[in-house]
Amino acid sequence: MGGYNVEIVTVRVGGEDYRLRKLSDRQQFFDPDGAAERAGISSATWPLFGMIWPAGLALAEEMAEFPIAGQRILEVGCGLGLVSLVLQRRHADITASDNHPLAEEFLRHNAELNQLPPIRYRDAPWAAANPELGQFDLIVGSDVLYERDHPALLAGFLQRHATPTARILIADAGRGYRGQFGKLLAAQGYTKSERPFLADGQKIESKGRLLDFTRGPA
Repeated sequence: MGGYNVEIVTVRVGGEDYRLRKLSDRQQFFDPDGAAERAGISSATWPLFGMIWPAGLALAEEMAEFPIAGQRILEVGCGLGLVSLVLQRRHADITASDNHPLAEEFLRHNAELNQLPPIRYRDAPWAAANPELGQFDLIVGSDVLYERDHPALLAGFLQRHATPTARILIADAGRGYRGQFGKLLAAQGYTKSERPFLADGQKIESKGRLLDFTRGPA
């Protein structure tokens, strides 16, 4: 594709194979129309959406068996869309979201690679009001707390788009902002549990934790 190099890889999640088109390395930047700049995405962070990360694999494994019946689900920071692909294959009510100008294109292509119906996608910057997005019963994300302002931005986004009895699952890679994020969600009425990243019963990243936030009626 013009401007950047891609490759097709296969990953196994929940005993099933998924084909993903991803960027071939982390040294790429291509923003001829200035879309990334307008979205506040720097040249250093531009390629991150297009890579496969341990946190994303861990969350995808969790979603392969997670109870989903009757829930409206949102993935934040979907990147290549692996988690949403797993949920789509399970016939979940899933909406994927990101703020990267190429995320929707890669999500669409990856759904086609896996012979899945198109996945609903919304461009959803966390700082912006987005009333048409609505509220969700389950909101999931992986490796989304990697800059200093992310805990506050994501917590504000969740306050607007989580139902009163929502559950939030964040696969956090341990970049230093877990505690701050937990305090912000506690102030919104959530209780938290956490456990190590697991894949096929084996820990796959020592610092990684799956953060599980629940909130119910008073």
